[in-house]
Amino acid sequence: MGMFTSINIAATGMSAERLRSDVISDNIANASTTRTQEGGAFKKSTVVMGPVADKSAQWRTPFTPQSLDNGPGKGVKVLEITKDTSQGRLVYDPDHPDAIQSGPNKGYVEYPNVNIVNEMVDLIAASRAYEANATVIDGAKDMFTAALDIGR
Repeated sequence: MGMFTSINIAATGMSAERLRSDVISDNIANASTTRTQEGGAFKKSTVVMGPVADKSAQWRTPFTPQSLDNGPGKGVKVLEITKDTSQGRLVYDPDHPDAIQSGPNKGYVEYPNVNIVNEMVDLIAASRAYEANATVIDGAKDMFTAALDIGR
């Protein structure tokens, strides 16, 4: 395992959490958008993350869990950004330009399926995860500095 592996792993986490924060911010910004270029109300986006597996693990310890067949991972990556296609809340407003013109929901306006409270909680979690990864980088930097000081 290289000297900078912990920094590289934390950096992947920081990058993924920054993208997650951007997607959450986009959801919040469009919480009242009733018309999009695709048509219809804005649909909430979600970031799906997964591990970056180490396919060429050179070492294992007896304490490594069996579920990590290839040894420890190399960080996290964004697998995809998905759209939540569930229907948003319907509000009766027949004078709204985006009101449904026919069918059982005539006169209703579909608003985005974005819950501001949930989005704010997710944003706080993403921010804390970003900060945790930054702390890992600072700790690794401090360890490297201490190791260099010992060698003097």
